[in-house]
Amino acid sequence: MNALATARRLLAQLRHDPRTIAMLLLLPTLLMALLRFVFNDERAFSHAAPAMLGVFPFVIMFMITSITTLRERTSGTLERLMTTPIGKLDLLFGYALAFGVVATAQVIIATFVSVWWLGLDLVGPLWILLVITVLDALLGMAIGLFVSAFARTEFQAVQFMPVFVLPQVLLCGLFVPRGSMAQLLNWLSDVMPLSYAVDALLHVTASDEFTGTLLRNLVIIACCALLALVLGAMTLRRRTP
Repeated sequence: MNALATARRLLAQLRHDPRTIAMLLLLPTLLMALLRFVFNDERAFSHAAPAMLGVFPFVIMFMITSITTLRERTSGTLERLMTTPIGKLDLLFGYALAFGVVATAQVIIATFVSVWWLGLDLVGPLWILLVITVLDALLGMAIGLFVSAFARTEFQAVQFMPVFVLPQVLLCGLFVPRGSMAQLLNWLSDVMPLSYAVDALLHVTASDEFTGTLLRNLVIIACCALLALVLGAMTLRRRTP
């Protein structure tokens, strides 16, 4: 119940900020449309778009959640909440529920626009693509909640993006197949959750089979998101010094 109350409060705050809502819901869709016109070819777009459907929400949700959570702490809201019986994990799950609703809506809009308007052609079923992209957005949200505990200002929160996000984008197999990377880079990519999300998305592009490898990738993504939330609860501070 405490988690649900926190989620309702955050969603109520978002309703009064239409610019943030518009950015959260429409930015991935606009980026996908831009990508379509950059390629100017449906086949090339269909090859690259599924992976980008995972990367764009991952990056956006990381930035939004890390900055929002930090703002809650610096404004004293988090300190007031933690004087109540609510636990740290309940609080983090409340944030996760609220941002999870936004992330799900964000991904659904971007996916449906990509498929029915931008000409994204999939071999695999659409529902698997939706599941993967939602999990990817939730993963970005969970990591954003975790790293917000280590930032003292919003600028510092943004600075964590090159540390936690950009290496994953570069090593996830989006630009170069992971198997052709140097051994050290391949090892690093194996411990980065975004690699498994991109692998799953590329699988949907090429095959309609629900394989054991695809299921393993989905479980890894979900477990990494849950682990980030638990670590975030363990490192959560009442206020920024």
